[in-house]
Amino acid sequence: MTFGSGGSSVVVPRNFRLLEELERGEKGIGDGTVSYGMDDGDDIYMRSWTGTIIGPHNTVHEGRIYQLKLFCDKDYPEKPPSVRFHSRINMTCVSHETGVVEPKKFGLLANWQREYTMEDILTQLKKEMAVPHNRKLVQPPEGTYF
Repeated sequence: MTFGSGGSSVVVPRNFRLLEELERGEKGIGDGTVSYGMDDGDDIYMRSWTGTIIGPHNTVHEGRIYQLKLFCDKDYPEKPPSVRFHSRINMTCVSHETGVVEPKKFGLLANWQREYTMEDILTQLKKEMAVPHNRKLVQPPEGTYF
C-alpha cells in the first residue's frame, strides 16, 4: 500500500500492513465465507496465519469448510505469502501431495503485486473453486487433512 500525491509515495512498513490486515480479518469479510487471523498472537513478526474458506454454492465444495495456512516471510508484502491447504482438496492449482497452492498455477500468486492481501488470496481461491474445471472435481472425504 502506498500513499502520496504527485511523484512521491510512502511505502507502508510490513508490520503496519500486517496489523491492518489483522484488523480487517478479525472484523470479518463480506458475507462471512472467508476469514483469516494470526496463528500465534505472541509472534511479533506476524508470520503464521490461518485462513478459512466456506465452499461456494452450486459446487462440490458447497458447505465444506476449508482451512489453510499462510506464511508471510520477511519479504511480505513485496513477495507473496506461501499458501497451503490444511484441509484436503482437489483443485488444479493445489498440490495433491502437500496441499501447497502452486504459484505457477494460481494467477494471483504468479502475478503478485504489493497491494494484494491475504484476503485477496482467500477470496480468489474461493472463486477458483467455482470455475468449470474445479467445480465438479471429485473431492477427498470431508474432514481429512494434508
